[in-house]
Amino acid sequence: MARYTESVCRQCRREGTKLFLKGDRCYSAKCAVLKRHTIPGQHGQSRARKQSEYGQQLREKQKCRRAYGILESQFRKYYDMAANMRGVTGENMLCLLERRLDNVAYRLGFGSSRPMARQLVNHGHILVDGKKVNIASYLVKPGQVISIKSGSRDIAVLKDLREQGSSKPVPTWLELDVENLSGKVAAMPTREDIDLTIEEHLIVEFYSR
Repeated sequence: MARYTESVCRQCRREGTKLFLKGDRCYSAKCAVLKRHTIPGQHGQSRARKQSEYGQQLREKQKCRRAYGILESQFRKYYDMAANMRGVTGENMLCLLERRLDNVAYRLGFGSSRPMARQLVNHGHILVDGKKVNIASYLVKPGQVISIKSGSRDIAVLKDLREQGSSKPVPTWLELDVENLSGKVAAMPTREDIDLTIEEHLIVEFYSR
């Protein structure tokens, strides 16, 4: 499967905002967005001019896609799924993205960033209702329990979580049991539960052109 292999800090700088792709580093003074305010590349300054309506829509789509670490073809599939659901398309799409197993593992604190949480899923460290699931795009449902495989509990980030607790708040639609390194999906996520600064209506406009 294709994946982005260059510096993830370049992605944050390109979008001009923190996408929290490097875990704890994003909360420190070492964050590339704080240290370097220009868009990466030889012509970064010229690309920072006032954007067209299409440019704004494109940047919002790219920002959302990069935050969740998804390639374009898969991101478009989430949009198509959301468009066929009842309700507001943009909100439906964000809620689908939040239900991805790698994102849920990140929200529960099993990984300090979404890329780290995705690696835990891909390597088989995550269980759903007691069964190993190594598909990062797996969509969780209310009532399901996400836990850590017993043989994986000594991984540094998980050991810190068990000993010190979660360093970031857990969304209200999830319930975290720190002692047992498990979490339960209490409800479907809503737009109010998503803390990313994304204007999803611009993404809908982009794909509706």
